[in-house]
Amino acid sequence: MKALIIGVTGFVGKHLVNELISSGWDVFGTRMPTETANMSIPVYGLDILDANAIKGLLKKTNPDCIFHLAAQSSVAISWKQPALTIDVNIKGVVNLLEAVREMEKPSRVLLIGSGDEYGYTRPDELPIDENTALRPGNVYACTKIAQSMLGQVYSRAYGLEVVIIRAFNHIGPGQTDTFVVSSFCKQVAEIEASGGNGIIKVGNLEAKRDFTDVRDIVRAYRLLADKGVNGEVYNVGSGESIAIADILDAIIKMSKVDIAIEQDPARMRPSDTPDIQADISKLAACTGWSPEIALKSTIEDVLNEWRKITRH
Repeated sequence: MKALIIGVTGFVGKHLVNELISSGWDVFGTRMPTETANMSIPVYGLDILDANAIKGLLKKTNPDCIFHLAAQSSVAISWKQPALTIDVNIKGVVNLLEAVREMEKPSRVLLIGSGDEYGYTRPDELPIDENTALRPGNVYACTKIAQSMLGQVYSRAYGLEVVIIRAFNHIGPGQTDTFVVSSFCKQVAEIEASGGNGIIKVGNLEAKRDFTDVRDIVRAYRLLADKGVNGEVYNVGSGESIAIADILDAIIKMSKVDIAIEQDPARMRPSDTPDIQADISKLAACTGWSPEIALKSTIEDVLNEWRKITRH
């Protein structure tokens, strides 16, 4: 099987490469034209907003399956740059689906959405299944809902093989510090490296999220590429939610120094969903998947990676 990973140089893409290659796939990917990529696979420069460039790449590579990871995926950035988020996340997927539609043998497409699409869920709706009403609470979530709907439209109207994924919060080595767990771990590592005690700056600690190790997440993607039903939506998450405060407490307990907590108004979002928890029974029934890596182990891996970075 030949796989094209659009947005391969990102956090998830690098882990997905390892997962697919270890399972015998032939893998290649794309990067933004302004990026460089030092990877073991062929990587092509691609602007997802250039429709003709996408068509040319698909004609050249003719993949069996496309994993569409290219996105503006930070909720915080989506508040600051909503137009950019809309361009990349909505116009980009239309360009891709149009290009696939014109292929002689259209690729199977996995569209990677987000648990944020569900937005403001009621306590009685938890855990959230794929039929739960969508009540988005931020710009990023709105764009991912549009992406999911477009995927289903193209599946029904043109017969394209499209599987839609709503991935809940995933964490692990290589994630940037614009995301909460990596941000906490980076701050702790920097405080440790300074040789003294320090203060960690935080946003909303009351929100509860469903966290899964990215290495488990990409395993689910691989299984859905093989077994996912055309036009269907699948939640991918741990099936449990945990408060950000408890995540922070676990990280601080792993620290080698004393750390105080200070709330930073700049890290507070204009809108935040109180609790998000995935119902993953549909995914499990389809693929047999379940998460294997414990949250504590993931946090340790992220913290230790930031410790290595701050020492250099």
